Amino acid sequence: MSLTERIRHKARALGFTSVGFAPADPLKGAEFYARWVALGYAGQMDYLKRYLDKRTDPRRMVPGAQTAICLGMDYYQPTPAAPDPPDPLRGRIACYARGDDYHDLVKKRLAALWEFVLAEAGVQTKGRYFVDTAPVLERELAQRAGLGWWGKNTCLIDKRRGSYFFLAEIITELKLDYDEPAPDHCGTCTRCLDACPTDAFPEPYVLDARRCISYLNIELKGPIPRDLRQGMGQWIFGCDVCQEVCPWNRKAEPATEPAYKSRAGLSSPALLDLIQLDREAFNALFRRSPVKRPKRRGFLRNVAVALGNSGEQAAVPALVRALDDNEPLVRGHVAWALGQLGGDEAKGALERRLRVEEDAEVRGELEDALAAL
Repeated sequence: MSLTERIRHKARALGFTSVGFAPADPLKGAEFYARWVALGYAGQMDYLKRYLDKRTDPRRMVPGAQTAICLGMDYYQPTPAAPDPPDPLRGRIACYARGDDYHDLVKKRLAALWEFVLAEAGVQTKGRYFVDTAPVLERELAQRAGLGWWGKNTCLIDKRRGSYFFLAEIITELKLDYDEPAPDHCGTCTRCLDACPTDAFPEPYVLDARRCISYLNIELKGPIPRDLRQGMGQWIFGCDVCQEVCPWNRKAEPATEPAYKSRAGLSSPALLDLIQLDREAFNALFRRSPVKRPKRRGFLRNVAVALGNSGEQAAVPALVRALDDNEPLVRGHVAWALGQLGGDEAKGALERRLRVEEDAEVRGELEDALAAL
């Protein structure tokens, strides 16, 4: 086998389900990306606004680079069938986040693959590997390498396996054989755009992250805009709506990597249990999990919003208790949730909290919640 095919074979043995090779040339999408940032669509994700010059050309990351080895690793786990009617007191967590955090696992596999490349190349060469933590426009590289196309929902989509896969890449000085770029197969379909609960797509192939549920319940550190809370439904970490409706994901097969198997209770977690988590219980439940990213305060903020969207009076007692949480971010969203659910118990709790609340933002939430009743 050629070196290219030996690398491909080794990558698959390491658990990468997609492998492709592309030239490490300047990227056409860099101008689009800079315009996307300038329009404010990155929201508060300041790390996406840095190193715009490096994003234009992989060779700025690895001087003299000739090849990008692009890799995908499937993570899809089917969600158990929901009861009919669905239980509104159960939350939803994005498919990729129900198991272990992928960063550590993928990085270890990449390190092993790079060691293999160095051993097999037979010459001294330089390179670097990345798992979505560096200024690399990985979707364009992956499209060049034939792993899929940039879909209208901005996910990379593969005709054979859909879009439920992580991306990673090795950029190297080695000159390897290149694969054919993947053509666009979205056609006239707009299911992803039509299904988005918060209208996060101003146009096909463009995402306004500021309206994306995954941004709101993971990346946004402060209060969630009130006009977007109802659209979040029961999503408490991430969102899969635009992937669930994509016809190409009908072909998605469950991932075989054990680390991505859904942990017990995370396919449809009980919101009333989650809203009561203290710091120790939160850290224990989500050890080595992506769900730790927004920290306890951000996660309980999300749970409060989901309970407010539940329409269930059974959620009121747990929310009343959470109204005394030591985190203002949590208290503010609990107040909103109680305002959504209403009733005498909710009203009395809001009035009592307002008499002692010192945080200005929380007081505003309490006053608005009472006004809504």
